[in-house]
Amino acid sequence: MSEEQTDAEVVEPPEPIVIQQLRERFSDHILTVIDQRGELSVVVDKDASFQVLEFLKVDFNLSYDFLVDVTAIDYSQMEDVLIEYGYARYMVVYHLNAFLTNERLRVKVPVSEKDFTIKSVVALWNSANWLEREIYDMFGINFDGHPDLRRILMPDDFEGFPLRKDYPLRGRGEREKFNFGRENV
Repeated sequence: MSEEQTDAEVVEPPEPIVIQQLRERFSDHILTVIDQRGELSVVVDKDASFQVLEFLKVDFNLSYDFLVDVTAIDYSQMEDVLIEYGYARYMVVYHLNAFLTNERLRVKVPVSEKDFTIKSVVALWNSANWLEREIYDMFGINFDGHPDLRRILMPDDFEGFPLRKDYPLRGRGEREKFNFGRENV
């Protein structure tokens, strides 16, 4: 290595265009940007999540027109994440893809137990209908404005939310009293 190389400043690559545009338009609502192993994630606050997702879909230069998946994560046992996002226990995660550029983006939205509701994105992507219902059924997160928010995997009279970290590993005796009859279908 020559002296010129050691004295040269390390030049960071510029931020991806999507992040630049999100920072320009929603600077107060971007909580974190994570670029790990080429996978780009942005954490946005819940109040602006619908507007951010709408912008990502309808902006001509971005066109994240395909909602790959919507899921949720329970961070109740990860103290560092809880502290970073104001003790919001859950994170709703949207996986987006832009067909024209084949770029992928993960949008994460912290949701606390105090206000367990987030705006539905069914108006943007109809495919979110069943995905949001699954999150509601497994985690108990409500989606404001969802056209048909009801259980999708568990029976209507099922108590609890099986994908929460505080749910017992062996269940609460559901197998013994679970009604496997046709009325559950």
